[in-house]
Amino acid sequence: MLSKSFGRSFWLFVAVAAATAGICYAVLGPDAFASVVERNGDLMADLLPRVAAAQVVAGFVWVLLPRDRMSQFMKNNRGKRGLVLATLAGSVTPGGPASAFPLLAILAGTGADRGILVAYITSWALLGIQRIIVWDIPLMGIDFSMLRLLIGLPLPIIAGMVARRLPFSVTLEISPPPEGGPR
Repeated sequence: MLSKSFGRSFWLFVAVAAATAGICYAVLGPDAFASVVERNGDLMADLLPRVAAAQVVAGFVWVLLPRDRMSQFMKNNRGKRGLVLATLAGSVTPGGPASAFPLLAILAGTGADRGILVAYITSWALLGIQRIIVWDIPLMGIDFSMLRLLIGLPLPIIAGMVARRLPFSVTLEISPPPEGGPR
């Protein structure tokens, strides 16, 4: 299981990080490089506990989730209704990627199709209510925020419909649930 965590995409990110680190050092010099490393270290120290906590919560939700009922719900809501529900769920999901992506994985594990998954994460990114309240309205004003919300409202549904029609398959690597847990 650990070896899957360090697949091609991980090593690609490592290579890109090493290349940009080398460029930073060469272009900006050792002092700027040290400053960037220090700030990134602080950021990692801040983010790692949040990501770990979100993973723990997602793990417990996965075990406690009545997957048979969720799977049936997903099968019954695969059409436009499923896209609308995914859009609503994405818009009210609080927090950053550490909370949204584990929930996305849980949705995938319950049998949601790729259209629902794309609609959910697109809605979270574009229409997050918390983001609108905390960032958009205070910084951009109510008029711009409502304009952006109204224009963005159909986009998760459109993205989900496009995702369903693309002529290739998507394989999600979801860890199997632990044995003996509730269903």
